[in-house]
Amino acid sequence: MTSTPRDARAEHLLRDLAPQVLAAVLRRFRDFAASEDAVQEALLAAATQWPRDGVPDEPRAWLIQVASRRTTDHVRSEAARRRREQFVVSLAPPELQVALAPDSDETPEQDDTLALLFMCCHPALSTSSAIALTLRAVGGLTTAEIAKAFLVPEATMAQRISRAKQTIKASGVPFQMPTLEERDARLGAVLHVLYLIFNEGYTTSSGPELQRTDLSSEAIRLTRAVHALLPESGEVTGLLALMLLTDARRAARTGPAGELIPLAEQDRSLWDQAAIAEGVALVSAALQGGPVGEYQLQAAIAAVHDEAARAEDTDWPQILALYDVLMQMTDNPMVTLSHAIATAMVHGPTAGLELLKALDEDARLAGNHRLDAARAHLLERAGDREGAIADYRRAASRTTSIPERDYLAAQAARLGEARK
Repeated sequence: MTSTPRDARAEHLLRDLAPQVLAAVLRRFRDFAASEDAVQEALLAAATQWPRDGVPDEPRAWLIQVASRRTTDHVRSEAARRRREQFVVSLAPPELQVALAPDSDETPEQDDTLALLFMCCHPALSTSSAIALTLRAVGGLTTAEIAKAFLVPEATMAQRISRAKQTIKASGVPFQMPTLEERDARLGAVLHVLYLIFNEGYTTSSGPELQRTDLSSEAIRLTRAVHALLPESGEVTGLLALMLLTDARRAARTGPAGELIPLAEQDRSLWDQAAIAEGVALVSAALQGGPVGEYQLQAAIAAVHDEAARAEDTDWPQILALYDVLMQMTDNPMVTLSHAIATAMVHGPTAGLELLKALDEDARLAGNHRLDAARAHLLERAGDREGAIADYRRAASRTTSIPERDYLAAQAARLGEARK
């Protein structure tokens, strides 16, 4: 054991290793629900023991071993129960033999996360269920975080994930990388999962921190792996470019106390120029390679922002033109929100506010703080100080992100002081 202080090291390590350990255990035991339960038990054991005893020299192997023991115990218990219920002939032997047999091709260093990613996006599941399950298994997001990403109640999402686990179990889908044809069928769901994992990491939906770099970094790592697998896919390339171009601003997004710094006020000298250069090269190649998709367009928008030396140099007409095209491809309300802001930057805040009215009736954004925050910003630009204060306060009351709440409340307070 290597001694380590009681700090965030073990917590971050567990977050990083969780999907890898689940993939390894699942490949051996082929039971999604049992494997996930066992991995959760192993993570709890590590969270208790590692801060006290130190992180093991091979933490991933430690977790796999503990989780495998838990799963073996579960399988044996289930087999005994089945024998008692006299179902052993029809149910127990094949599954039990597979589960308890040593897996000769498993090595401690093997990372099956990509296979887990494609497995969870199996076509036996609806797209929404596949994405939700993968966010839980691969991204490590909580049910509440996933529900926020889908703009649905937490109870609805919990039921969706539970049904997805049962469907995977009943389907008997093998744990392995899919064929080329299967990859094509699952690719859309895979990319959407990676996009949502990155977004949750880049702007965390709740808690004291604005960002969770463990999630955004893992999303980039997995997207690089998918890109290596499918280098000719324009949308894979576009998504990787989008992540790099967005993540390049990470160091400038928070101040010394972790406070949120909006894009227009960021110190652009802190932006990662190497990531920007790589992202621009990727999106340029993707846009020349064939049909243009949503991720390529979003990456192109991010590139326009990143290539502006100052906020006032941003080519908003080009951004608006890109959003005009993107609006024809998707009915995502967040895209509509961004399109309204771009419209305001080109044609004035009144034009942007008029477009926001269409979102007032969109149930997906009911109670969402981002709509209130966008309206507050445009109202302030339009000179409606009282309206802006009300919407900033409403947005602050609705977000569960502490940095966002503090920023929005500060904007309301600033305008309140200015009117005195």
